[in-house]
Amino acid sequence: MKKHIIIICQHFYPENFRINDMAFEWVKRGYQVTAVTGFPNYPEGKVYKGYGFFKRRHEVINGVDVYRIPLIPSGNNRFQLVLNYFSFPFFGFFWNLFTKIKADEVYMFETSPMNQCKVGVAYAKKHHIPCFLYVQDLWPENVEMITGIHSPIVIKPIERMVRKIYKGCTHIWGTSPSFVDSIRKYVDEDEKDKVSFWPQYAEEFYQPQEKQEHKGFNVIFTGNIGQAQGLEILPKAAAIIRAEGIKDIRFTIVGDGRARESFKESITAAGVWDLFEFAGRVKPTEVPGLLAKGDVAFISFADDELFAKTIPAKLQSYMACAMPIVASAKGETARVISEADCGMCSDIGDAKALAMNIIAMRNLPKDRLNQMGENALAYNSEHFSKKKLMDYMDTYLR
Repeated sequence: MKKHIIIICQHFYPENFRINDMAFEWVKRGYQVTAVTGFPNYPEGKVYKGYGFFKRRHEVINGVDVYRIPLIPSGNNRFQLVLNYFSFPFFGFFWNLFTKIKADEVYMFETSPMNQCKVGVAYAKKHHIPCFLYVQDLWPENVEMITGIHSPIVIKPIERMVRKIYKGCTHIWGTSPSFVDSIRKYVDEDEKDKVSFWPQYAEEFYQPQEKQEHKGFNVIFTGNIGQAQGLEILPKAAAIIRAEGIKDIRFTIVGDGRARESFKESITAAGVWDLFEFAGRVKPTEVPGLLAKGDVAFISFADDELFAKTIPAKLQSYMACAMPIVASAKGETARVISEADCGMCSDIGDAKALAMNIIAMRNLPKDRLNQMGENALAYNSEHFSKKKLMDYMDTYLR
């Protein structure tokens, strides 16, 4: 009889998160998989066409039974975002009361908000089954970063919630060693061993593609355009590059998100629109082909200590496509780039240093740039192999 995993997470296909691939892989590996999720609305904050309270509440996707709990989409303002954060666990409470689904174990893929995990912990407790948690966003740190609120009146209740969720889990994984250290601060001393490091991987379609001819030196960014990405540094770096008299460097932005308009305003303010091209949101499977039109791939973060602890999923995607990387980052991301010898990294917020690194990579011999890409691919195969990581996860789930 197949072991039955119930995935509980606020975001699932057709939204683009790695839990999609993990779920589909578990089906291939012989598990019965059910996903309990919300209405798809990320990243634009609007419910996708064809979904709603009375539409497509249950569907089967690549062998995964998907049930959708009502939620309020995140919208484009903080008030609606707060409603979004509370609506999933609110409706999840009632789902838990009435659901007839019987699973063998719970797996939670935690992107913000963390209170979505209340649904999974409650289900596991009700059915006396193991409960696993994969932490993508640290709380309460993420709340403090997004809201700027540090008052104990707000943060202490969140800390208590986080401790309770962690207490209800059989095992917890963090996406970086720094995440593991942060999670352990909210876990009882005798349970710290139940927290471990499990990095994200890139799906199989992220593979090196034959380089496509293009003019100039192309710096490409792919992914969510949000506050956390700190993309406003790029127009500042572009203005510095122009002031240096270099005319052949261009920037391609692939993706969409809540901060798109403010990012475009920063390009206007810097007067560098002629150096930028927006490709919009594309299917993930199209990303490797677009990366093949670039010379280096770009990663950046907003200036917050939280991001020093982060290894972003796009890093593995870039590395799997053998892309040299230029980054405005520190901490874990800088460590990986340095260990892999696959690019150049400047501190978060330092536009001058970023501009100089982009110029330096432009001036590298082609052989050296290609070697950086090969180094990225080799490091990814060694440390972020999907097969190795999913085999390791099997040791817990089986």
